[in-house]
Amino acid sequence: MILAADYPFLDIVGTMLVFFLWVMWFWCLMIVLTDVFSRQDASGWTKALWTVFLIFVPVLGMLVYLVAHGTDMADRRLASTQAAQARVDDRIRTVAAGTSSNGGATGEIARAKQLLDSGAIDPAEYQQLKTRALAT
Repeated sequence: MILAADYPFLDIVGTMLVFFLWVMWFWCLMIVLTDVFSRQDASGWTKALWTVFLIFVPVLGMLVYLVAHGTDMADRRLASTQAAQARVDDRIRTVAAGTSSNGGATGEIARAKQLLDSGAIDPAEYQQLKTRALAT
């Protein structure tokens, strides 16, 4: 309890504020550096210069980068997110289409229904095929 008496509440709040700002600073630095290295329109030298600028003059470097490329950062992030979502959607469509047409339970039941409609099997055989498809 002696520690609590020696470290008042406002000092705790101040320490938490400094820690929060420190974490926020590194988070912003990582976002800017990630954007610098993910740019397709910048050469290696440009990326190296921005990195050196951000390391040796960090506050000024980050502010200059955000002023110069802030809207571009948002556009690149939006395009990247949309491209990733399109890839996920295409993969889901591919897997879903492959499952239903290549022998999943839905595909087997559909084929059995076609056989039933064409008269190749009777309703009892259809129920048997349907039960077998649903069991797997």
